[in-house]
Amino acid sequence: MFEALKNILSDLGGGGDEPRRFDENDFRLMATALLVHAAAIDGRVSDVEFARLRTVVKDTFRLDDAQVEELVESAVKAEQEAIDLYRFTSTLNRLLDEPGRTKVIEMMWQIIVADGAVSEFEDNLVWRAADLLGISREKRIALRQQAQDREGREDG
Repeated sequence: MFEALKNILSDLGGGGDEPRRFDENDFRLMATALLVHAAAIDGRVSDVEFARLRTVVKDTFRLDDAQVEELVESAVKAEQEAIDLYRFTSTLNRLLDEPGRTKVIEMMWQIIVADGAVSEFEDNLVWRAADLLGISREKRIALRQQAQDREGREDG
């Protein structure tokens, strides 16, 4: 599943081994790695999810297209190297306040609902990430509902 993401990135960005501008202490890298994980956890990365991931990253972090490609490519690598979510969530806990951590969960839901279905793997991932980030069950559920409502408005 990550191979598909790498292939898409390679096609879009021309591949290459440019130096990383987003290091492991960059909250944007850690958040995007969680988004990559969310997009891929159900075993398939749809074009819709990948496009939404790029849009969410671009809009949230105010990046240009080249920066988005670099960040997503770095996030794919970081996600592949990670053993668990703790690598990402511990950094996010250290660098972000509660509204920032809440935004990460909101972004995860935006990626997950993009394809119109939420698998049990995706739901479980957000539950675990939210728990590690100190986001309440109520807030996590409200963010899911907001993302689903927004997706419904965009489609209808």
